[in-house]
Amino acid sequence: MSQAISLNAVVPPELAGCRIDQAAASLFAEYSRERLKQWIHNGMLTCNGEQRKPKEKVLGGEQLVIEALLEEETQAKPEDIALDIIYEDSYLMVINKPAGLVVHPGAGNHTGTLMNALLHHQADLVNLPRAGIVHRLDRDTTGLMVVAKTLPAHTHLVAQLASKLVYREYEAVAYGQMTAGGTVDAPIDRHPHDRVRMAVVAGGRNAVTQYRILQRYPNHTHLRIQLETGRTHQIRVHMAHVGNALVGDQVYSRLRFPKGASPELQDTMREFGRQALHARRLGLVHPATEEQCLWESPLPEDFEALLLALKTDAARE
Repeated sequence: MSQAISLNAVVPPELAGCRIDQAAASLFAEYSRERLKQWIHNGMLTCNGEQRKPKEKVLGGEQLVIEALLEEETQAKPEDIALDIIYEDSYLMVINKPAGLVVHPGAGNHTGTLMNALLHHQADLVNLPRAGIVHRLDRDTTGLMVVAKTLPAHTHLVAQLASKLVYREYEAVAYGQMTAGGTVDAPIDRHPHDRVRMAVVAGGRNAVTQYRILQRYPNHTHLRIQLETGRTHQIRVHMAHVGNALVGDQVYSRLRFPKGASPELQDTMREFGRQALHARRLGLVHPATEEQCLWESPLPEDFEALLLALKTDAARE
Protein backbone atom coordinates (compact mmCIF):
# COMPACT_ATOMS: atom_id res chain seq x y z
CA MET A 1 0.00 0.00 0.00
CA SER A 2 1.62 3.28 -1.10
CA GLN A 3 0.58 6.83 -0.32
CA ALA A 4 0.90 9.77 -2.74
CA ILE A 5 2.26 13.16 -1.65
CA SER A 6 1.84 16.25 -3.83
CA LEU A 7 3.25 19.58 -2.59
CA ASN A 8 4.77 22.72 -4.04
CA ALA A 9 6.36 25.94 -2.79
CA VAL A 10 8.25 28.95 -4.14
CA VAL A 11 11.72 29.63 -2.73
CA PRO A 12 11.54 33.03 -0.94
CA PRO A 13 14.32 35.64 -1.33
CA GLU A 14 15.62 35.03 2.20
CA LEU A 15 16.65 31.48 1.21
CA ALA A 16 18.74 32.67 -1.77
CA GLY A 17 22.16 31.05 -1.67
CA CYS A 18 21.00 27.98 0.25
CA ARG A 19 21.41 24.44 -1.04
CA ILE A 20 18.30 22.94 -2.57
CA ASP A 21 18.01 20.39 0.24
CA GLN A 22 18.33 23.18 2.84
CA ALA A 23 15.65 25.23 1.13
CA ALA A 24 13.38 22.18 0.89
CA ALA A 25 13.90 21.42 4.59
CA SER A 26 12.79 24.97 5.41
CA LEU A 27 9.78 24.93 3.09
CA PHE A 28 8.64 21.37 3.82
CA ALA A 29 9.61 21.17 7.50
CA GLU A 30 7.12 18.38 8.14
CA TYR A 31 9.50 15.96 6.41
CA SER A 32 13.01 15.10 7.51
CA ARG A 33 15.96 16.49 5.58
CA GLU A 34 17.20 12.98 4.81
CA ARG A 35 13.88 12.02 3.26
CA LEU A 36 13.82 15.23 1.20
CA LYS A 37 17.36 14.53 -0.04
CA GLN A 38 16.22 11.06 -1.04
CA TRP A 39 13.32 12.55 -3.01
CA ILE A 40 15.70 15.02 -4.71
CA HIS A 41 18.04 12.17 -5.69
CA ASN A 42 15.26 10.06 -7.22
CA GLY A 43 13.53 12.97 -8.98
CA MET A 44 10.43 13.09 -6.77
CA LEU A 45 11.38 16.61 -5.62
CA THR A 46 12.15 18.88 -8.58
CA CYS A 47 13.31 22.47 -8.97
CA ASN A 48 11.58 24.41 -11.77
CA GLY A 49 10.50 21.07 -13.23
CA GLU A 50 14.05 19.69 -13.38
CA GLN A 51 15.86 17.05 -11.36
CA ARG A 52 18.75 18.72 -9.55
CA LYS A 53 21.44 17.72 -7.04
CA PRO A 54 20.82 18.43 -3.34
CA LYS A 55 23.97 20.57 -3.04
CA GLU A 56 23.06 22.94 -5.90
CA LYS A 57 22.22 26.49 -4.78
CA VAL A 58 18.93 28.34 -5.24
CA LEU A 59 18.66 32.01 -6.19
CA GLY A 60 15.13 32.61 -4.94
CA GLY A 61 11.88 32.39 -6.90
CA GLU A 62 12.35 28.74 -7.93
CA GLN A 63 9.38 26.38 -7.79
CA LEU A 64 10.02 23.29 -5.69
CA VAL A 65 7.55 20.49 -6.37
CA ILE A 66 7.16 17.18 -4.55
CA GLU A 67 5.37 14.34 -6.33
CA ALA A 68 6.31 11.38 -4.18
CA LEU A 69 5.08 8.00 -3.10
CA LEU A 70 5.50 6.69 0.41
CA GLU A 71 6.35 3.03 -0.04
CA GLU A 72 5.95 0.27 2.50
CA GLU A 73 8.70 0.52 5.12
CA THR A 74 8.10 -2.70 7.01
CA GLN A 75 7.58 -6.34 6.14
CA ALA A 76 5.72 -7.05 9.38
CA LYS A 77 2.20 -8.44 8.98
CA PRO A 78 -0.96 -7.16 10.66
CA GLU A 79 -2.16 -9.21 13.62
CA ASP A 80 -5.35 -8.83 15.63
CA ILE A 81 -3.76 -8.02 19.00
CA ALA A 82 -5.67 -5.90 21.50
CA LEU A 83 -4.32 -2.40 22.12
CA ASP A 84 -4.96 -0.26 25.19
CA ILE A 85 -5.22 3.12 23.45
CA ILE A 86 -5.62 5.96 25.94
CA TYR A 87 -5.58 8.74 23.33
CA GLU A 88 -5.88 8.89 19.55
CA ASP A 89 -6.41 11.52 16.87
CA SER A 90 -5.47 11.90 13.20
CA TYR A 91 -1.80 12.49 13.99
CA LEU A 92 -0.80 10.23 16.87
CA MET A 93 -1.92 7.68 19.39
CA VAL A 94 -0.76 6.99 22.92
CA ILE A 95 -0.58 3.34 23.94
CA ASN A 96 -0.57 1.86 27.43
CA LYS A 97 1.74 -1.11 26.83
CA PRO A 98 1.27 -4.24 28.95
CA ALA A 99 4.07 -6.43 30.25
CA GLY A 100 5.18 -9.15 27.87
CA LEU A 101 4.48 -7.24 24.64
CA VAL A 102 7.57 -6.81 22.46
CA VAL A 103 7.55 -3.45 20.63
CA HIS A 104 8.79 -4.52 17.20
CA PRO A 105 9.87 -7.74 15.49
CA GLY A 106 13.40 -8.95 16.02
CA ALA A 107 15.41 -12.10 16.60
CA GLY A 108 13.09 -14.62 18.22
CA ASN A 109 10.09 -12.27 18.04
CA HIS A 110 8.87 -12.16 14.45
CA THR A 111 5.18 -11.99 15.34
CA GLY A 112 2.97 -10.96 18.23
CA THR A 113 4.53 -7.52 18.62
CA LEU A 114 3.16 -4.02 19.08
CA MET A 115 4.10 -3.29 15.47
CA ASN A 116 1.94 -6.17 14.25
CA ALA A 117 -0.93 -4.86 16.37
CA LEU A 118 -0.54 -1.31 15.04
CA LEU A 119 -0.63 -2.48 11.41
CA HIS A 120 -3.91 -4.28 12.12
CA HIS A 121 -5.31 -1.16 13.81
CA GLN A 122 -4.36 1.14 10.89
CA ALA A 123 -3.12 -0.43 7.66
CA ASP A 124 -1.41 2.65 6.20
CA LEU A 125 1.08 2.74 9.07
CA VAL A 126 3.00 0.33 6.84
CA ASN A 127 4.25 3.45 5.00
CA LEU A 128 5.89 4.93 8.10
CA PRO A 129 9.27 3.96 9.57
CA ARG A 130 8.65 1.17 12.10
CA ALA A 131 4.89 1.65 11.62
CA GLY A 132 5.04 5.00 13.42
CA ILE A 133 6.91 3.78 16.50
CA VAL A 134 9.32 6.55 17.55
CA HIS A 135 10.57 5.15 20.87
CA ARG A 136 10.31 1.86 22.70
CA LEU A 137 9.81 0.18 26.04
CA ASP A 138 11.43 -3.09 27.02
CA ARG A 139 9.28 -6.20 26.70
CA ASP A 140 8.43 -6.39 30.41
CA THR A 141 8.24 -2.64 31.09
CA THR A 142 4.68 -1.34 31.20
CA GLY A 143 3.24 2.06 30.44
CA LEU A 144 2.98 4.87 27.95
CA MET A 145 4.31 5.07 24.39
CA VAL A 146 3.47 7.54 21.62
CA VAL A 147 3.03 6.36 18.02
CA ALA A 148 2.95 8.67 14.98
CA LYS A 149 0.13 8.19 12.45
CA THR A 150 1.49 10.41 9.67
CA LEU A 151 4.96 11.06 8.29
CA PRO A 152 4.96 14.75 9.32
CA ALA A 153 3.94 13.74 12.85
CA HIS A 154 6.70 11.12 12.84
CA THR A 155 9.30 13.72 11.82
CA HIS A 156 8.03 16.14 14.49
CA LEU A 157 8.09 13.55 17.30
CA VAL A 158 11.53 12.20 16.35
CA ALA A 159 12.86 15.77 16.44
CA GLN A 160 11.33 16.33 19.90
CA LEU A 161 12.96 13.16 21.20
CA ALA A 162 16.33 14.16 19.74
CA SER A 163 16.02 17.62 21.33
CA LYS A 164 15.07 16.10 24.72
CA LEU A 165 11.70 17.84 24.66
CA VAL A 166 9.63 14.72 25.38
CA TYR A 167 8.87 14.33 29.10
CA ARG A 168 9.12 10.72 30.27
CA GLU A 169 8.49 9.84 33.90
CA TYR A 170 8.66 6.32 35.32
CA GLU A 171 8.01 4.60 38.61
CA ALA A 172 10.22 1.78 39.79
CA VAL A 173 11.03 -0.36 42.82
CA ALA A 174 14.72 -0.86 43.55
CA TYR A 175 16.62 -3.09 45.93
CA GLY A 176 18.06 -1.33 48.98
CA GLN A 177 16.88 1.52 51.18
CA MET A 178 18.13 4.61 49.35
CA THR A 179 18.82 7.73 51.39
CA ALA A 180 18.22 10.43 48.79
CA GLY A 181 17.45 11.08 45.17
CA GLY A 182 20.12 11.91 42.65
CA THR A 183 21.28 11.92 39.05
CA VAL A 184 23.18 9.21 37.22
CA ASP A 185 25.28 10.64 34.41
CA ALA A 186 27.14 7.66 32.96
CA PRO A 187 27.65 6.61 29.30
CA ILE A 188 25.97 3.42 28.10
CA ASP A 189 26.89 0.99 25.35
CA ARG A 190 26.78 -2.73 24.61
CA HIS A 191 28.36 -4.88 27.31
CA PRO A 192 31.88 -5.74 26.12
CA HIS A 193 31.41 -9.47 26.75
CA ASP A 194 27.63 -10.06 26.67
CA ARG A 195 25.84 -8.66 23.61
CA VAL A 196 22.41 -9.19 25.18
CA ARG A 197 23.19 -6.69 27.94
CA MET A 198 24.02 -3.01 28.05
CA ALA A 199 26.54 -1.53 30.46
CA VAL A 200 28.14 1.67 31.67
CA VAL A 201 31.12 1.88 29.32
CA ALA A 202 33.75 4.58 28.94
CA GLY A 203 33.25 6.19 25.55
CA GLY A 204 29.63 4.98 25.34
CA ARG A 205 26.64 7.12 24.42
CA ASN A 206 25.70 9.94 26.78
CA ALA A 207 22.99 8.85 29.23
CA VAL A 208 21.41 10.81 32.08
CA THR A 209 18.80 9.55 34.56
CA GLN A 210 17.26 11.49 37.44
CA TYR A 211 15.59 9.69 40.35
CA ARG A 212 13.60 10.81 43.38
CA ILE A 213 12.35 8.83 46.35
CA LEU A 214 8.61 8.26 46.66
CA GLN A 215 8.67 5.78 49.55
CA ARG A 216 11.32 3.95 51.54
CA TYR A 217 10.79 0.42 52.82
CA PRO A 218 13.22 -1.47 55.10
CA ASN A 219 15.05 -3.07 52.19
CA HIS A 220 13.56 -1.48 49.06
CA THR A 221 12.80 1.96 47.61
CA HIS A 222 9.89 3.14 45.48
CA LEU A 223 11.28 5.66 42.98
CA ARG A 224 10.13 8.29 40.53
CA ILE A 225 12.54 8.40 37.59
CA GLN A 226 12.88 10.90 34.78
CA LEU A 227 14.85 10.29 31.59
CA GLU A 228 16.91 13.01 29.95
CA THR A 229 18.14 10.56 27.30
CA GLY A 230 16.69 7.32 25.92
CA ARG A 231 19.31 4.61 25.73
CA THR A 232 18.45 0.91 25.59
CA HIS A 233 17.82 -0.44 29.13
CA GLN A 234 18.94 2.95 30.48
CA ILE A 235 17.06 2.97 33.79
CA ARG A 236 17.84 -0.67 34.48
CA VAL A 237 21.56 -0.22 33.75
CA HIS A 238 21.91 3.03 35.68
CA MET A 239 20.13 1.77 38.80
CA ALA A 240 22.22 -1.40 38.81
CA HIS A 241 25.31 0.78 38.32
CA VAL A 242 24.62 2.71 41.55
CA GLY A 243 23.98 -0.52 43.44
CA ASN A 244 20.18 -0.39 43.44
CA ALA A 245 19.03 -2.73 40.68
CA LEU A 246 15.32 -2.96 39.97
CA VAL A 247 13.29 -5.65 41.69
CA GLY A 248 12.52 -8.48 39.27
CA ASP A 249 15.21 -7.54 36.73
CA GLN A 250 16.59 -10.90 35.70
CA VAL A 251 19.21 -9.42 33.33
CA TYR A 252 20.94 -6.93 35.62
CA SER A 253 20.24 -8.53 38.99
CA ARG A 254 18.85 -11.65 40.63
CA LEU A 255 15.90 -12.34 42.88
CA ARG A 256 16.88 -11.79 46.48
CA PHE A 257 14.85 -11.57 49.67
CA PRO A 258 15.64 -9.36 52.64
CA LYS A 259 16.50 -11.11 55.89
CA GLY A 260 13.31 -11.97 57.73
CA ALA A 261 11.01 -11.30 54.76
CA SER A 262 7.53 -12.73 55.29
CA PRO A 263 6.42 -15.71 53.19
CA GLU A 264 3.80 -13.41 51.63
CA LEU A 265 6.43 -10.93 50.45
CA GLN A 266 8.61 -13.72 49.11
CA ASP A 267 5.67 -15.17 47.18
CA THR A 268 4.76 -11.76 45.73
CA MET A 269 8.34 -11.13 44.61
CA ARG A 270 8.60 -14.58 43.02
CA GLU A 271 5.32 -14.10 41.16
CA PHE A 272 6.16 -10.58 39.97
CA GLY A 273 8.48 -12.05 37.38
CA ARG A 274 9.64 -8.86 35.60
CA GLN A 275 11.50 -5.63 36.25
CA ALA A 276 9.46 -3.29 38.45
CA LEU A 277 9.33 -0.42 35.97
CA HIS A 278 6.32 1.50 34.66
CA ALA A 279 6.24 4.47 32.25
CA ARG A 280 3.83 6.58 34.31
CA ARG A 281 3.69 9.96 32.52
CA LEU A 282 4.39 11.12 28.97
CA GLY A 283 4.47 14.74 27.86
CA LEU A 284 5.12 16.27 24.43
CA VAL A 285 4.18 19.07 22.04
CA HIS A 286 1.39 17.96 19.73
CA PRO A 287 2.80 17.81 16.17
CA ALA A 288 -0.24 19.52 14.62
CA THR A 289 -1.70 21.87 17.25
CA GLU A 290 1.61 22.75 19.01
CA GLU A 291 -0.22 22.32 22.32
CA GLN A 292 1.62 20.83 25.29
CA CYS A 293 0.08 17.43 26.08
CA LEU A 294 0.51 15.21 29.13
CA TRP A 295 -0.86 11.70 29.66
CA GLU A 296 -0.75 9.49 32.72
CA SER A 297 -1.11 5.75 33.19
CA PRO A 298 -2.03 4.20 36.56
CA LEU A 299 0.25 1.56 38.02
CA PRO A 300 -0.68 -1.95 36.80
CA GLU A 301 -2.15 -4.43 39.26
CA ASP A 302 1.04 -6.46 39.75
CA PHE A 303 3.01 -3.30 40.57
CA GLU A 304 0.36 -2.21 43.09
CA ALA A 305 0.44 -5.70 44.62
CA LEU A 306 4.22 -5.49 45.02
CA LEU A 307 3.97 -2.13 46.80
CA LEU A 308 1.23 -3.46 49.07
CA ALA A 309 3.35 -6.50 49.97
CA LEU A 310 6.32 -4.24 50.79
CA LYS A 311 4.11 -1.98 52.93
CA THR A 312 2.55 -4.93 54.75
CA ASP A 313 5.94 -6.51 55.39
CA ALA A 314 7.34 -3.21 56.67
CA ALA A 315 4.47 -2.95 59.18
CA ARG A 316 5.71 -6.17 60.80
CA GLU A 317 9.01 -4.53 61.78
